[in-house]
Amino acid sequence: MHYNWNWGILFALSPDGNTPYIDLLLSGLEWTVITGVCAWVLAFILGSIIGVLRTLPSHTAERLGFVYVEFFRGIPLIVQLFVWFFVLPDLLPVEWGSWIKQLRNGPFYTSVIGLAFFTSPRVAEQVRAGIQSLAGGQLRAALAMGLTRPQAYRYVLLPLAYRIILPTLTSEMLNCLKNTSVALTIGLMELTAQTRAMQEFSFQVFEAFSVSTLLYVLLNLAVVAGMRVVERSAAIPGTLAKAR
Repeated sequence: MHYNWNWGILFALSPDGNTPYIDLLLSGLEWTVITGVCAWVLAFILGSIIGVLRTLPSHTAERLGFVYVEFFRGIPLIVQLFVWFFVLPDLLPVEWGSWIKQLRNGPFYTSVIGLAFFTSPRVAEQVRAGIQSLAGGQLRAALAMGLTRPQAYRYVLLPLAYRIILPTLTSEMLNCLKNTSVALTIGLMELTAQTRAMQEFSFQVFEAFSVSTLLYVLLNLAVVAGMRVVERSAAIPGTLAKAR
């Protein structure tokens, strides 16, 4: 079967009569970036807290962190999104559930929460590994200088740990951005959803997915380049084997 390529379809008007298809794809890219970045920030905060809990000299804190990691890491992302979007509102009081169901941009908020809880266990394990990779004398020296344990984590351990695990954090950020594609299942019109919409309306499958693939690649390259700049600027001589 012969396929008729038509790159001009990108600039043809979509069914709404006002927006070219290329603008729909760029709008989807915008939602992908906003959703991914918001989810990553929340995942980073949650992951840092849980990662710290797993390194404290408290069996209760360590067990809480362990349960959190194993619970959210063991549930597929699509299941978590469905639970947050379809199940949770019906478990809450009627007024709350109705408010959530009528919330404007509900798929966006649900996607951010779902992605954050899905990604945060991986961030937590990386933070835990980064802290535990530091020499034990770091914490003892900080405590000996009069710092409290929270201050030791804030000013000594975490800044060093973050520098060590920055490459793996970059990978998790990329995964977070790419995982936004799953959010199309709950109605978020991110890049993949807009690509599928263009394909269904125009029947130009290869053009739609070629452009979206290129946009994903450019987005990933931009994140990698930005994180490399951060890694070089944050590197402390003697704490990393080599600052690239």
